[in-house]
Amino acid sequence: MKALLLGAIFLLELALLGSAGYWGFTLGTGWPVRLLAGLGTPLVIAVVWGLFCSPRAAVTLPDPAKLAVQAACFLTGGVLLTLAGHAVPAAASPLRRGFR
Repeated sequence: MKALLLGAIFLLELALLGSAGYWGFTLGTGWPVRLLAGLGTPLVIAVVWGLFCSPRAAVTLPDPAKLAVQAACFLTGGVLLTLAGHAVPAAASPLRRGFR
């Protein structure tokens, strides 16, 4: 069960990095800025995740602090995806239909 959960977390991390890269490449600026944002933003998030949240993290945090860093990373990915024009991800669309 633990391996299954770690695999799901890994896929969510990849989606997080993908959303950050997507945001960067869809900016309405010149290609150098889009390239820098599209490659740099996921790199920064990956470094933060690797330093504080990975199973082999260089900095060992207490569980509440580690959870806060993970939540901040995923919140950042959601905000960047919203800024890229995808405010309602597919996972939330059934909830949205239920409240109409």
